[in-house]
Amino acid sequence: MTAVYSSTALLFRKHAIPVTSAIRTMAVRLRLLPAAKCLFDHPVQIKIEGLPPNQEVTLKASLADETGELFYSLAYYKAEQNGELDLSQSPSLGGSFSGVEPMGLFWSLAPKTPFKRLMKKNVEQPFCIDIEVYKGLSDVTDQLLAKCTNERWFMKKGVTRIPVREGRIRATLFLPPGPGPFPGVIDLYGTAGGLIEYRASLLASHGFATLALAYFGFEDLPSTLEGFHLEYFEEAAYYLQKHPKVNKNGIGVVGISKGADLALSMASFLPGVKAAVSISGCSSNLSSFLHYKGLTIPPLLFSVQHIKFTDKGAIIFRDAIHNPCDMENKESIIPIERASGNFLFLAGEDDQNAPSPMFLNEAVKRLQEYGKQNFESYCYPGAGHLLEPPYSPVCHTSWHKVVGAALVWGGEGKAHSWAQQDAWQKIQTFLHKHLGYEMNRSRI
Repeated sequence: MTAVYSSTALLFRKHAIPVTSAIRTMAVRLRLLPAAKCLFDHPVQIKIEGLPPNQEVTLKASLADETGELFYSLAYYKAEQNGELDLSQSPSLGGSFSGVEPMGLFWSLAPKTPFKRLMKKNVEQPFCIDIEVYKGLSDVTDQLLAKCTNERWFMKKGVTRIPVREGRIRATLFLPPGPGPFPGVIDLYGTAGGLIEYRASLLASHGFATLALAYFGFEDLPSTLEGFHLEYFEEAAYYLQKHPKVNKNGIGVVGISKGADLALSMASFLPGVKAAVSISGCSSNLSSFLHYKGLTIPPLLFSVQHIKFTDKGAIIFRDAIHNPCDMENKESIIPIERASGNFLFLAGEDDQNAPSPMFLNEAVKRLQEYGKQNFESYCYPGAGHLLEPPYSPVCHTSWHKVVGAALVWGGEGKAHSWAQQDAWQKIQTFLHKHLGYEMNRSRI
């Protein structure tokens, strides 16, 4: 279905212009294809019609998050001779990005307040992004030509959200529509703590029964990163494996940052984990002690004197983290060679928070030394630490509540955005390859 929006309606409300006059003076149409409502990780085509030939315009996108924080972007364009603009073909002449970037207005959204990060809290409601077309090339414009709103949802129709408070588990389970059973996945975020659901809800929208699992900083869970017991994650894995709507041939784990090395540990010690995705992760147990059945893996630490700061006071951690290959750090290395399942390693070459490309290479090297070929690895030029679902705003730097300071994550706009799209597809393909599809449907 095509969503069509006209600036005429805006004139009616604001100036009470008669219909015939409004149509004569302002027939600009802003269209979102295929529809104005979509999943957050789906692209939309933005088309504008009815402009004067070669008209210069400014496009603005904006949204307010659940705390009221404003994020915005803008780009300058010149209409074709026929008075049309198609952002899938027309290049931006400048602004938040330049060149042909069909979703540039989305991935370039930046916070009005420095160091804010866009993170969805209530996944049962969409982010609503207003798109406006103004006459002329300027970031200060007052002649609005057309406007529309893109509703970007995190749960496909029919996806079920189930809070889980069973035993020690603090989580939310997302089940795809249909009878199942579905491939099961545990989703882990990093040192931000709490219960983060948006990636899990999107994975469920693509056919995975996904458990968004909190492991500190939530309800009665530990409030700090001092140490973790793998038995907690084992309990969560057992819960998911035993669910009647989950395939019985093993589960997967997706983790980013600290969640990534926990995913590697789960795959190494828990036989039911058949696929592990490490996003910007460490090949060692990072920052915290990890305990499991009498075994303790010490943490890989960092040196304060090697921390760097930007001119705005944000922290660059990358060069402060110790090298896991040094003799005194070898005990922190996760024994991934024990795993019977498969690994997908993803990292960005511009990661300023951790040397994740080095960690990726060390993990691959270790598996190869043990004669293993159960892995895929991809390192993205220009990408930073926070490889999020597609079209997420590129977050270069943001405040970290646990650290109590702003952290530099890295990432160059276009390159990072492309990496997010590619990584998202690789994650789904990898999980389906090793966990299967919904049992009651084909791959088509």
